Amino acid sequence: MKHKYLLMASWLLMSLPISAQTIQLDLCKAQTVKSNAPFTRNIEVPDGNYKVTVVLGSKKKAGNTVVRAENRRLMVDEVATKKGQFKTVEFVVNKRTPEIEKGKRVKVKDREKNYNTWDNAINLEFTGAAPAVKEVKIERDTTATTIFLCGNSTVVDQPYEPWASWGQMIPRWFGPEVSISNNAESGLTAGSFLGSYRLDKILTMMKKGDYVICEFGHNDQKEKMAGAGAWYNFSYYLKIFIDKVRAKGGNIIFVTPTQRRRFDDATHSKILETHGDYPDAMRAVAKREGVPVIELHDMTRTFFETLGYENSKKALVHYPANTFPGQDKPLADNTHFNPYGAYEIAKMVVMGMKQLNLPIVKYLRSDWKDFNPAQPDDYNKFVWYNSVQQDVTKPDGN
Repeated sequence: MKHKYLLMASWLLMSLPISAQTIQLDLCKAQTVKSNAPFTRNIEVPDGNYKVTVVLGSKKKAGNTVVRAENRRLMVDEVATKKGQFKTVEFVVNKRTPEIEKGKRVKVKDREKNYNTWDNAINLEFTGAAPAVKEVKIERDTTATTIFLCGNSTVVDQPYEPWASWGQMIPRWFGPEVSISNNAESGLTAGSFLGSYRLDKILTMMKKGDYVICEFGHNDQKEKMAGAGAWYNFSYYLKIFIDKVRAKGGNIIFVTPTQRRRFDDATHSKILETHGDYPDAMRAVAKREGVPVIELHDMTRTFFETLGYENSKKALVHYPANTFPGQDKPLADNTHFNPYGAYEIAKMVVMGMKQLNLPIVKYLRSDWKDFNPAQPDDYNKFVWYNSVQQDVTKPDGN
């Protein structure tokens, strides 16, 4: 028997425990005409995928709404509604806790314990120029294909402005037939990802036909233990990913690491290679094992060189002092992306999927347009509504 709950949500942050398959949040009476402030909802649910149906709009005002989930994961880009007009959007959110089995948990970092990705709730954020939401329905989903993301700070759902990564932008382009489960975390290597039992957690949630996408090669360079290096430990760890995912009936995809913004000193026109042998080692393992590869390493080089020495800063966390609260010094990070950069990188990953003819691309949203990193979107026209969660502390990793 399918149970339904109708829950009147207040305007304030709240947590709503759920044990049934379907819940509804009626937000009509919670919103005022004058307020355009963003708001959030936390809904307690067990681990798994959940289809979220949102009716956008209001009888009281015109709306312009963006929907994000978990740690600023972009689910729905700006949707405009006239006063009295309503539009329905659907997407799937993957929710998880660190528990794997009795006596075994994912080894989350201390900083992750405050994130919205390892808790016991689905976290929804409604923002935009004038967020207007009539109702939200959440249902357990067992049919969506799940894409599990593995990686570091260039992939993770960054929890705070102004940081962002491609993994939290890519859900925007997929319909409700696909769920994105972002298991990446800042500072991780292929080895430490495995050692913290994150792949073990993925394997407990993965079903046959799901995807596991891995981007490593940034922090792996810093490892100094015995066997460290691209051609031994790193390659060995990649083989573990391949074998375990395939044993569960999953599809594994490699993504070569994003470039760093390191231009040549002479002309400031060419990106220098800073990843050593790691991209080549990943390609070699992939070729030997028949793993498809998305060449993000090459696409981000083109992207940076197209933007140029100065304008490429617009894609990264480069901001003058006092741009954000508590930021008394300039930010000049040549590794970590801002929302514009992350949005563009996510498009490159989707293009990589299309170039590989992955079956999953049939579920791209109807407004998807093919992307060329040599013709990036105009950063002056990019619109992003900052989350209330802001912290200028640099993520782990270089």
